[in-house]
Amino acid sequence: MFAIRYSAVLVLVVAAAVGFFVWKTNAPTNPFAFKLGLDLSGGTHLVYSADTSKVPPAQVADDMAALQQVIERRVNAFGVGEPVVQTQQGGALGNGAYRLIVELPGVTDVNRAIAMIGQTPTLEFKLVKPGFEASTTLADGSVNPDAFQDTGLTGTYLSSAALQFGNGSSAMASNPVVEVTFNSQGTQLFSSITDQNVGRELGIFLDGKLLSAPVIQEKIDTGNAIISGNFTAQQAKDLATNLSLGALPVPITLASTQTIGATLGDEAAHAGVLAGLIGFLALSIFMIFWYRLPGVVSVVSLGIYVALMLALFKLVPVVLTAAGIAGFILSVGLAVDANVLIAERMKEELIAGRDASHAIREGFSRAWNAIRDSNIAHIIAAVILFWFGTSLIKGFALVFGLGVIISMLSAITISRTFLLALGVSASSRVGRFLMRSGFNL
Repeated sequence: MFAIRYSAVLVLVVAAAVGFFVWKTNAPTNPFAFKLGLDLSGGTHLVYSADTSKVPPAQVADDMAALQQVIERRVNAFGVGEPVVQTQQGGALGNGAYRLIVELPGVTDVNRAIAMIGQTPTLEFKLVKPGFEASTTLADGSVNPDAFQDTGLTGTYLSSAALQFGNGSSAMASNPVVEVTFNSQGTQLFSSITDQNVGRELGIFLDGKLLSAPVIQEKIDTGNAIISGNFTAQQAKDLATNLSLGALPVPITLASTQTIGATLGDEAAHAGVLAGLIGFLALSIFMIFWYRLPGVVSVVSLGIYVALMLALFKLVPVVLTAAGIAGFILSVGLAVDANVLIAERMKEELIAGRDASHAIREGFSRAWNAIRDSNIAHIIAAVILFWFGTSLIKGFALVFGLGVIISMLSAITISRTFLLALGVSASSRVGRFLMRSGFNL
């Protein structure tokens, strides 16, 4: 009995600590604050159409996965909190056009986000043809296309790009430039170009615009090059960022934009919380009124369950959406269902003439099979929804699945520990209260 009571006290202490953690970390600036999705925090929902007409069918899946990774890097560089980037294929059988879905919670400058997502800078290195050194540009300032020859070296061979100040000369020490680093394949190509063309000008083009045409002084086998073009610091920084993010493997076109205001998102969050509180209060009243002592224990266990779930949301972290809150509230209902099964099994044992302590143990044992089978079915459903669903369904499935697992812990372990710790027997006050509470019908 001492061990059971010690366990019950320990559970209460841990639950109090978890509850304090949840309450203390609610400030928006806290690293453990709740992560809210687009529909609760406000933000922008972008849908892009992907043009896969020129991609071989066997390569479409890989290119769409690469597209998703590139867009994720661009969004993360933009500083968006908890972005969601995913690809989808339309049609009932998944045989329609491909789309890219981008959700940007809390974004205020939508136009800049759209520009960064869709921007595809093209970097090219071209040699100036012999005799055209003085005529690389035309009278109107445009590039003379006849003055350059392709080298095959483009931005697709880049591994990184970084902002620097100066290119090694004291006169340019304060000018912002971009240092690019090629991958192994690009390093070999750049080394070959510089080795075979010492003394010739190498034009550096960005989106078809000639930035500079430095003279190749020697073979460069380090895989590094400097891009200068009278940039401001911000221009050089943006160029370095865009080059690092890479080109899009599949062309995309913005199909639709939906903006959710912060006020509307805040109202949705408060409505979800209010619905959860009302539901929890209604369940508590019912459990206490109908089952008395087991009902009180069930309500305490549910309170601990809620605290554990909220702490889990913060620690994982789980991005909460309106659908996720619905899944959480539904999981609370399942936790109550488990407690109802246990209480009814206890009632049957008491009616059969067994003492209260034995009825508690046997009630939990007999209820376990039904609780286990029911929760396994729910977990399977949650896994299927998470695997095949969209981002909205995934949020619901994740929270619901976690809730089902934690609810089994609270119903079977915590409730049982508390009831046994009360030292229920037929002659005790608690036992007499239990016997008078409608169980001995």
